[in-house]
Amino acid sequence: MKIALLSTFYPYRGGIAQFSAMLFRALEAENHQVEAYNFKRQYPGILFPGKTQLVTEADNADVIVSQRLLDSVNPLSFRSTAKKIKKSNPDLLISQYWMTFFGPALGGVHKRVSVDTKRISILHNVIPHEKRFFDKVSNKYFLKQNEGYVVLSDRVLEDLLSIKPDAKYLRIDHPVYSHFGETLKREDAIEKLGLNPDHKHLLFFGFIRDYKGLDLLVDAMNSLPEDYHLIVAGEVYGSFDKYQSQIDSHNLGSRIHLYNEYISDSEVPVYFSASDVCVLPYKEATQSGITAISQHFELPVIATDVGGLKEVVIHNEEGLIIKQPNSKLIAEGILHYFDNNLKEEFKPNIKQRKEENSWSNFARKIVDFSETI
Repeated sequence: MKIALLSTFYPYRGGIAQFSAMLFRALEAENHQVEAYNFKRQYPGILFPGKTQLVTEADNADVIVSQRLLDSVNPLSFRSTAKKIKKSNPDLLISQYWMTFFGPALGGVHKRVSVDTKRISILHNVIPHEKRFFDKVSNKYFLKQNEGYVVLSDRVLEDLLSIKPDAKYLRIDHPVYSHFGETLKREDAIEKLGLNPDHKHLLFFGFIRDYKGLDLLVDAMNSLPEDYHLIVAGEVYGSFDKYQSQIDSHNLGSRIHLYNEYISDSEVPVYFSASDVCVLPYKEATQSGITAISQHFELPVIATDVGGLKEVVIHNEEGLIIKQPNSKLIAEGILHYFDNNLKEEFKPNIKQRKEENSWSNFARKIVDFSETI
């Protein structure tokens, strides 16, 4: 099958670019003819809250060869990108949809491709965590331009059906990220980070945004014993000042280890290998790519019961689900995890899930789904 992938790829960095690269490779491995269509401008600089949108020398990115055509804020590029895809005449167009900001651009391309090309979108989010005035209009416009949808959680499926009740969809779990390399020995990873191997290490990983609940986890740390330490690894979107004030007010500076920068692929194994559990204290969520990284490293997750997190972190089998995003309940869950040595109990279950959620299975199911619409 001839397939066009429309998304963000190298030289952009971040979870969506990684996801797109893994999907590209998986489809290629299934002997499909795959072409990648990329952004030439993803976000205008003034709208981007991080330090850089592009990979750096420290990133170990998969260099997918792509055509950089789409400008998120230039309607002329919507037409020219569609024209380029139309000329190639693929059987299937697959796009990634993760923010309503991209609805006009992605929808503008989908609207203009050939009627002979089936159009499917992988929906990472539909109704966003951080609301904006254009969300409703953007969603309605983009969703209208597709024949089928791939959703990665029940929460996203509910959001999709609330807008488009007759949508044809495939519900499938997020595949396990498998490009980060092998797990390191815990003692080696601990040494690399300059930490104490006798401490219990919790991991908060990924971009730091308000809805991810780092403030709840810092509060939880205040009620945990002294040998419980927290690793915070990820770039801040916005200001870290409120979290720093919180850390200082609780005198937690010696127990919370900050690595507030974008974590390159080559560095990821160090943080997950040094940690005893990954904590997702989210206030809101759909699904999280962090769970897919944790599964790769066979590291259990403690997550709040928001969005679709409980669908990918099976309670008391692969991790713990905390009933509410509440610092007291999060602290109780962390204590329960360590008091009962649940890491070793959960690891075999995570390993089994890891084998089931392969990229090859994911790619195959998407192609099979496309043939039904």
